[in-house]
Amino acid sequence: MVSGLTGPGRCVDGRSRGSARTTMTLTGDLPAHAQVVIIGGGIVGASVAYHLAERGWHDVVVCERRRLAGGATAYSPGLVGQLWPSRTLTRLARYSADLYARLGEEAGFRPVGSVAIATSHQWLEALQRSAAMARCLGIAANVLSREQAAELWPLMRASDVLGAVHLPADGTIDPVTTTQALARGSGAGVFEGTQVTAIRSRHGRVAGVVTGAGDIEAEYVVNCAGMWSHEIGRLCGVGMAVHAAEHACLVTEPITGLGGDLPVLCDPEGPSWFRQNGGKLLLDWFEPNGKPFRAEGFPEPFGFDRLPDGLDHFRPLLDAAAGRVPRLAETAVRLFFGSRGNFTPDDRCLLGEAPELRNLFVAAGFDTIGTQSAGGAGKVLADWIVDGLPSMDVWDLDLRRMMPFRRNAHYLRDRTAESLGRTGAARLPHRSSQTTPGPRRSVLHDRLAARGACFEESAGWERPGCFSASGERGAQNAQQNVAAEHQAVRRAVGLFDLTSQAKFLMQGPDAEVVLDRMSANRMQVPVGRIVSTQFLNRRGGIEADVLATRTGEDSFLVAAAHCCQARVLGWIRRSIPSEARTWVTDATSAYAVLGLMGPRARALLARLTPADLSNEAFPHSTSQEIELAYAWVRANRCSPVGELGWELWVPAEFAAGVFDALLSEGAEFGLCLAGSDALQSLCMEKGQRQWGRDMSDEDTPFEAGLAHCVALDKADFVGREALLRSRGGPPRRRLVHLVLEDTEATLQGQEPIWCNGTIVGWTTSAMFGHSFGRPLAMGYVSAESGVTPAFIRGGRFEVEIACRRVRATVSLRPFYDPLGNRVRM
Repeated sequence: MVSGLTGPGRCVDGRSRGSARTTMTLTGDLPAHAQVVIIGGGIVGASVAYHLAERGWHDVVVCERRRLAGGATAYSPGLVGQLWPSRTLTRLARYSADLYARLGEEAGFRPVGSVAIATSHQWLEALQRSAAMARCLGIAANVLSREQAAELWPLMRASDVLGAVHLPADGTIDPVTTTQALARGSGAGVFEGTQVTAIRSRHGRVAGVVTGAGDIEAEYVVNCAGMWSHEIGRLCGVGMAVHAAEHACLVTEPITGLGGDLPVLCDPEGPSWFRQNGGKLLLDWFEPNGKPFRAEGFPEPFGFDRLPDGLDHFRPLLDAAAGRVPRLAETAVRLFFGSRGNFTPDDRCLLGEAPELRNLFVAAGFDTIGTQSAGGAGKVLADWIVDGLPSMDVWDLDLRRMMPFRRNAHYLRDRTAESLGRTGAARLPHRSSQTTPGPRRSVLHDRLAARGACFEESAGWERPGCFSASGERGAQNAQQNVAAEHQAVRRAVGLFDLTSQAKFLMQGPDAEVVLDRMSANRMQVPVGRIVSTQFLNRRGGIEADVLATRTGEDSFLVAAAHCCQARVLGWIRRSIPSEARTWVTDATSAYAVLGLMGPRARALLARLTPADLSNEAFPHSTSQEIELAYAWVRANRCSPVGELGWELWVPAEFAAGVFDALLSEGAEFGLCLAGSDALQSLCMEKGQRQWGRDMSDEDTPFEAGLAHCVALDKADFVGREALLRSRGGPPRRRLVHLVLEDTEATLQGQEPIWCNGTIVGWTTSAMFGHSFGRPLAMGYVSAESGVTPAFIRGGRFEVEIACRRVRATVSLRPFYDPLGNRVRM
């Protein structure tokens, strides 16, 4: 047991808080006007100010309620690690490490490197996958044996270590010094002891802030308030899905023989992080079972200067750390401190512009990863403010991924119990919450559960991943069941519950004009026509991928991926001119959607409707209202799986009756209930892209292989000029389809793609293709002369999986039904 717990009153390196800072309070009065007001003087807020200055914006004010870097930043362990399972976080961390290296002594940066160890095969593979992705991004990453890891960290007990990954460019910083350096470099006015008490808005835009020292009119406000970001959001009606939790770290007394520059030691299964600091060790944890803290808010004055409640909660972590570094058991502790971290329901931070209020930006939920993400996050947010668009794809951090239910206080408190631990956990496929299973459920949920649905959570929805007689989703069991569901759709007919997809009703005399201006494809189509289109930003990047169905002269139904519900709704609302006679309604909860797909779908559906379902009367990409069982439903003839099929939009109250009728008649036709795993496998074979994985706001339709969805000859639409400029030859970067030769290989996405011995790209989405008996993926590859058929034919392609290369066949067309003949049967 680690001994000698002592009291608070110091920064995490053991120095008194007073000696850890240089006062930066301005002596002048608070200005009445500023271009940007940043709320919060931690390392993220300082980074935003610094990068705004780099873009030439100097009229910036930072309002800090207490002291610059006096909150969670002061008690951060200062780790700068770049090995993350998320490509986005890795890119942010890489930029941060480069920035701190440039600042050098100003940031107290020490490039000591890091060593991440694995004591299970599962974690070893996770580390190797992350190392491969890191190298794909230009980050040096070396895979080590147990002996090599022990040589780099001789105080470690290594008998159970299976392997490790060493990143020599990782390091540590002094977070307080770094924050001060960024603030000085920004030239911003930093006002300490200045609490923001209100945020003003005008005509849907932020207009300024109210503080105890006076009011400031501002064009932009940035919420970087850390643990107070939720309360700041409340001031202007912007919901923030963040919640505080206890977070502990400690500093030992000096340890004899602890000299030189030991790398940071990461034991994610501990879960412990060890940093040498002047002959002492600093320990940090991602507790598996976090302790939510004060859902009702914080008393005033509130600081970070006390021990956490209930030290017994942290003792198992101390014991595990002593097991990894035995010298800890005989070393006294100089400081044990529990700060209050801020965590999100999906253990990823919040970044971007609030959908509820224009020019209100947010950078929150960075606790435990703030130092390693702050540099990159500050740059992305500054670019977003200046340019109106982020400088890189940050969808998995975007504030708009959060639906309003995730701001529910009870949900946040319960979810935070595991969010802290998940921050440092391996990102495994099909990982779902254990504390708060999906709170959003289809009206068919109980019927699906009774038939063996094995549920998974996605964007809050509890959806069937697959079906099993036992209702359990074991790995081998799931694979067999998914294969059976997959083959049933290919040979007979499958039924999917697609209720979770986002649905919007656009209405009004100007609906066609507004939607046409938003869309890359043509919207002047007959009533009943379904159009596949993308919403683009002004640089031609894909902001959303949707299916728009014209339901009347003045109305359209727009469908998008379930994870994009808030994003697409916000994009549509902001794209409607104030003078337009058009409005949008979120209809997601109004309809259940059933996907009936497979070569026998027409025969089954014909048993239940008098409608003419022939190709002549009901062609592909059209929609009709039809009688079905005892209901009227909207039947959309479209199918993402490469087979004949319909999506049946059923008013929610009629869904159970329609479902029962389909099952009652379906046995004769070989009907099989199928889940999202089979759907993903089928879509992967057909090459169906997923927004957020296979395309983003960084990718154009030409790069994503969606040129057929672009009508360049129509009247102006957002992004058209950028697309016109990009014409003139094959794209240098292109989404391709891959099939692996190794049938046992497991793809997860984000693996490097090699061509003739050089990394040329990375995979995006991946799934086993049961029609081919091989793993499939999509991914982007680049070539200076253009990604052409000749380039593909002339390349020897490989995919690197956990640092092992596997041969792959690459194609510009999907491997299943490339000409789309089967969907038009």
